[in-house]
Amino acid sequence: MFKTRSGKLERIDTGDYTPEEYDVFLREIRLVNRLAGDAWALKKTLLREIKKSDLQNFSVLDVGAGSGELLRIIAKFARRKNRISHLFGLELNARSADAIVEESKNFAEIFSVRGDALKLPFADNSFDYTICSLFTHHFTNENVVRILEEITRVTHRKIYIIDLHRHRIAYFLYKIFCAGFRISPLVREDGSLSILRSFTPAELKRLARAANLKKIRVKRYFPYRLVLEAEKLTADE
Repeated sequence: MFKTRSGKLERIDTGDYTPEEYDVFLREIRLVNRLAGDAWALKKTLLREIKKSDLQNFSVLDVGAGSGELLRIIAKFARRKNRISHLFGLELNARSADAIVEESKNFAEIFSVRGDALKLPFADNSFDYTICSLFTHHFTNENVVRILEEITRVTHRKIYIIDLHRHRIAYFLYKIFCAGFRISPLVREDGSLSILRSFTPAELKRLARAANLKKIRVKRYFPYRLVLEAEKLTADE
């Protein structure tokens, strides 16, 4: 059950949900991600890198940004540190793209873009950094490689891919979490399947190598989050 990635599609990917269910999904997934370590992983990776590089002006693209939760964390960080940020959330789903605008109305530095992760609507090296969180596990290995290639194409500095660590303990802890917080069926079922569709550290490294990335690092963050950090190969490498 946990040895290889599941190929079963989640309901969120098949479109088997009502508009009302999707609104609940957006609300609950923010709670799940906030409590399950995405913000922590972001602070320990991207935000630490920006501080280390002492960038006073920087840009970030979030691919599969959902409602833009991580972009708002980055925006608040930049404001606290008196840095200028230019933040873009890409979503194929129209409701999610609208949600980025709605939830970020107090953040003029955040922009919403509709587009396909497999063919990003941006020129090469458009952004200092690109991130995506809990997104790549929705795709086959082949398409994950294509997404990594596209992400690195539009990125000047580094990419950070946050996703789930496929592990039996993570699976059962999520079941307990959903029961305790009375999570809706869509998020409960898809969340469990997400874990089964997710990665081991070795799998993420192989996919990054297949996408011709360099300086590849995969680190686990509490509780069961993996972060792939990498750069692209240059023409002379």
